[in-house]
Amino acid sequence: MDGKHRLVQGRPNQPPSSMSSFVRIRRFLFPVLAVLLVFRGLYHISGRYTAYGKQIVTKRLVPLEAHIISKCPDTRDAMRELILPVMQRAYDKVDFKLNYIGSPTDDDGVECKHGPSECMGNIIELCARELYPDPKINLGFIMCLTRDYENIPGRALVEDCALEHAIDIKAINDCATKDDGAHGIELLRNSVVETAEVRKAHNIGCSLATLCHAMIKAFSKDMP
Repeated sequence: MDGKHRLVQGRPNQPPSSMSSFVRIRRFLFPVLAVLLVFRGLYHISGRYTAYGKQIVTKRLVPLEAHIISKCPDTRDAMRELILPVMQRAYDKVDFKLNYIGSPTDDDGVECKHGPSECMGNIIELCARELYPDPKINLGFIMCLTRDYENIPGRALVEDCALEHAIDIKAINDCATKDDGAHGIELLRNSVVETAEVRKAHNIGCSLATLCHAMIKAFSKDMP
């Protein structure tokens, strides 16, 4: 009886099976939580480091504008002697805009100095810039056209230059003729209006060479 009594008395000193399971789970859970907390801390540190790194490498692009017309020898000279040399040296440091010279009309159209064919040439070049915003592509295409400016907007010239610079000629045609030509006219009109605003703001004359040179000189002085 005494032995039996001692055996019965000894049982309450042993933890119940459910409590024993909890103890085992707790022993396992604490290390896991500790590891998770460490990884969470590393994640936040990494996130802050990445965000900080991005902030460090952010660069301010210098605005640079040029204003041209497609069927003109002055454009060829300005592209060759002013625009391309600057872009070759600093294309990754500037926010480059290329706009066109013309006169907005009362019927929401545009009058170009060398007539409708020049307007069409301007639209083709604007479409190239819209579809291919990388200056290395669109300026190469535009310079290709400009070298033979007298034949702008001849189909053979446009197709040859598009092929040379890996530009989709169908996409260019679709852009220029979208909405029965309204999209192309809108691109040109917006560009012409912006040129007029720049000329007025900087008190620049209407000479193409003067306009290109003045704008590049004005904006290039801020380049790092």
